[in-house]
Amino acid sequence: MRQVLNPNEKIFYHIDALFGKGVSNFLPRDLSFSYSRRTGRIKSFGINDHLVGTLRSDGGIALTIYGASILLKDSSFNQNCIIPKEEAVPFVSEGRSLFCKHIEWFGSNINIGSEVVVVDKNNVVIAVGKSVVSQSQLKGRIGDVAVKIREGIKSRGEQENP
Repeated sequence: MRQVLNPNEKIFYHIDALFGKGVSNFLPRDLSFSYSRRTGRIKSFGINDHLVGTLRSDGGIALTIYGASILLKDSSFNQNCIIPKEEAVPFVSEGRSLFCKHIEWFGSNINIGSEVVVVDKNNVVIAVGKSVVSQSQLKGRIGDVAVKIREGIKSRGEQENP
């Protein structure tokens, strides 16, 4: 017989599987959820009125900047992060793609299609996105996009105040 998990446990297991064991410990135990009217499945989850993440159709979780900053409190979550070179920070924070040649450091959990958090040297989240290349390609490629940015800290502010 299949064990039925409550929505909180389901999200915690999912986050730990994707981002590293124990990362979900920094989330509060009373998350809020939005469900699909058609299928009844969880679409997204948040804390109070702040969106933390959305479940993707490929099984991943698309984090928001707010959600990434919460999970970043766990030191093992750094393996899902990329630190860009200083000259790329303004562009990435505006929501532009991060190229391979502008990467200073990347974590061991970066793979094609994985969720990536872009942080500055002070470990502050500046953008979130999806990896386009593998770790081996991150090192050598010059003109290729490494991370397709979904949301930057500056692009987010423009959307709130039209």
